[in-house]
Amino acid sequence: MKFSESWLREFVNPPLTTRELVDQFTMAGLEVDGFESVAGEFSDVIVGKISNVTSHPDADRLNVCRVHSGDSEFQVVCGAPNARSGMKAPFALPGAQLGDHKIKKIKLRGVESSGMLCSERELGISENHEGLMELPADAPVGENIRDYLKLDDSVIDLDLTPNRSDCLGLTGLARETGLINGLDVTFPDINNTRPTIEDTFPVELKDPEVCPRFVGRVIKNININAATPLWMQEKLRRCDVRSIDPVVDVTNYIMLELNHPMHAYDLDRLSEKIVVRLSETGEKITLLDGQEIELQENTVLITDASGPIGMGGVMGGLSTAVTRQSTDIFLECAFFSPLSIAGKARSYGMNTDAAHRFERGVDWQGQEAAIERATALLIDIAGGEPGPVIDTVSEEHLPAIPEVTLRSHRIALLLGVPIEDDLIDDILTRLGFSFTRSRTEDDTIWSVSAPSHRFDITIEEDLIEEISRVYGYNELPTRTPVTSLTMPEMPEGNIPLARICDQLVMRGYQEAITYSFVDPEVENLINPQSEPIGLTNPLSNEMSVMRTTLWSGLLKALIYNLNRQQSRVRIFESGLRFLHMHGKSDNLELGNIIQEKTIAGVACGSRHDENWSNDAQAIDFFDVKGDIESILALTGEVFDFHPGEHPALQRGQSAVIRKAGEVAGHAGLLNPGIQKMLDIRLPVYLFELRTEFLMTKLVTQVRPLSRFPGSRRDIAIVIDRDITASEVRQCIESAADDTLINLKLFDVYQGKGIDPNRKSLALGLTFRHQSRNLTDSEINDSVDRIIASLEADTGASLRN
Repeated sequence: MKFSESWLREFVNPPLTTRELVDQFTMAGLEVDGFESVAGEFSDVIVGKISNVTSHPDADRLNVCRVHSGDSEFQVVCGAPNARSGMKAPFALPGAQLGDHKIKKIKLRGVESSGMLCSERELGISENHEGLMELPADAPVGENIRDYLKLDDSVIDLDLTPNRSDCLGLTGLARETGLINGLDVTFPDINNTRPTIEDTFPVELKDPEVCPRFVGRVIKNININAATPLWMQEKLRRCDVRSIDPVVDVTNYIMLELNHPMHAYDLDRLSEKIVVRLSETGEKITLLDGQEIELQENTVLITDASGPIGMGGVMGGLSTAVTRQSTDIFLECAFFSPLSIAGKARSYGMNTDAAHRFERGVDWQGQEAAIERATALLIDIAGGEPGPVIDTVSEEHLPAIPEVTLRSHRIALLLGVPIEDDLIDDILTRLGFSFTRSRTEDDTIWSVSAPSHRFDITIEEDLIEEISRVYGYNELPTRTPVTSLTMPEMPEGNIPLARICDQLVMRGYQEAITYSFVDPEVENLINPQSEPIGLTNPLSNEMSVMRTTLWSGLLKALIYNLNRQQSRVRIFESGLRFLHMHGKSDNLELGNIIQEKTIAGVACGSRHDENWSNDAQAIDFFDVKGDIESILALTGEVFDFHPGEHPALQRGQSAVIRKAGEVAGHAGLLNPGIQKMLDIRLPVYLFELRTEFLMTKLVTQVRPLSRFPGSRRDIAIVIDRDITASEVRQCIESAADDTLINLKLFDVYQGKGIDPNRKSLALGLTFRHQSRNLTDSEINDSVDRIIASLEADTGASLRN
């Protein structure tokens, strides 16, 4: 929210510099994003009047102007297209300083020019430089432009938290400033405007729970083409609001001053009566900005007999908008329930000042005062005949003011310092809170009711926060918290997630953090069998669904890096993926969403970093498999890699990883078709593991080393090509006794002398007994059992 410092000082004027005022706001909990002067540095610029304009004799786009400064006349060469006789504009006298530029007498195309007529940009007021800054006809010629426009002012930009909606208006900020500095606030005089006509327009609250109050007034015979006063235009401009016409300007002015969004309808375009209700799916409305909206269900609508004429609390409709031909208007100021407006504008891709205020909450008792203030300003500017103010209200649906209990011992406990009861009384009074105080044997208790503009005061801690703000954060003692520290249990069988991440970092990966919101098109490419969960209010179309796999975000990060000349990329991420319990998002509820923790990675490029001693071989499936196995080895448990299929992976180069028959993850080469669609120039390998299978490990069992030597036997067997080494290992371990202490596959051969459909495996078997030497016959018996089991279970035969 931007506001003019000088406007604030009209209500309350603390003896502070701009910097001190800004610091005070920050310490009061009103965060300041920044502040800047409303104009640039300049001197000797006055109100000038152009008395005559002639064409430059040697330049088509230049004019020669005669400019009065009040006591002298100057000749100025000017190229502004709007320069004309009788116009008043800022005039920089000869010798004036505009920033770093000094105005001198010069010749332009042979014609002498003394001084310069200025645009808004040349004065540092705005970036507008399409023509001269036109001043009102009654601007006093010769007056210093800085004094005339009150440019010794600053624009302060506040970033208010949602609970402080009362400070979205200048009166709220003035109330806060007066509170902090102990000063009285001069609020604008708001007197009831006596009706001169009896005209009214009926209003019906069909859904009063979303709009319990709707205040309106008919005003006839206004002059819409009247000029908005310069003082109002300047206040609006400094609050980043563009001046349009008297009606719009006044409603915007009231919104900024009193924090009450208003709207004006062309009375002649309204039909029968206004009805405030909730929308039905499929209804349409064309808004003031010209866009046609198809409405969702339960959007607050302002309607008449012709249909929707406005989105309540968001934006008015085009069909009943005030135009340059309007003479009769219906002025409206309503209260909408914050919950009924919250998120509605964003769900339609909009963000309006009205919605920003209504969804945070406005004073539900201030609508009549806003109407009266607007009426007085509008009649003063554009004339008109006002009708009576009509307050259509459902009292039972208006917010209730809660009574909050405040205890002195609780204040001392939370703030770390006891505060005197009388000082708390004073603070509550300055805050505008009504209260009663009572005393018990060991405590003081206040029953406090907040005013209607303070939606955020609902519990005792809210009141204590207010007391701490007013008392002063800097006055609160700084103390080191004292607590008893207990070391948590760290079971030896648990593996922290950080340990798994460290393992990948040691393998050359870098950790990434990506959004949980992903592009539905990419998601459908990678994981088409799972319907992603859509967002009601996405940040963009490319971030409109929840990820069902971490690959979506990691591939986007990989593409980003490849496009920036990073040809070797290894990144991983740990996080949640979101799946619907029943596979589809029908009847979606929080209980139906599975949030599964996974860790995933992507890799592409060369096997090693570029180095004189390394070759430039590209990574393959087994490099990534080795990275995965290094993680699995942390658990000490057995995981199996089996050929598998996944829509995102290349058939024949993908594996499913299982533990005790359960799927623990997938790994493989990105499908070339998807790679092409994503415009990735290098082959990419991916893996994703469910972390629930990685968080525990087998605890190492300590036993004495055997003092007896081991004996190794090597065998070579021939088996079918489709039998995996894992199956061979399982067969051997099931047939062997506990004297087999090591099994090693040290050679695989396919080629000459071997059936093309079979392969040769060379295995090293090491035997040792814990308490004695093994005999050759015992070892041979064990080897024979193993060979017999391999022949029976896998069809293996010893290789000659």
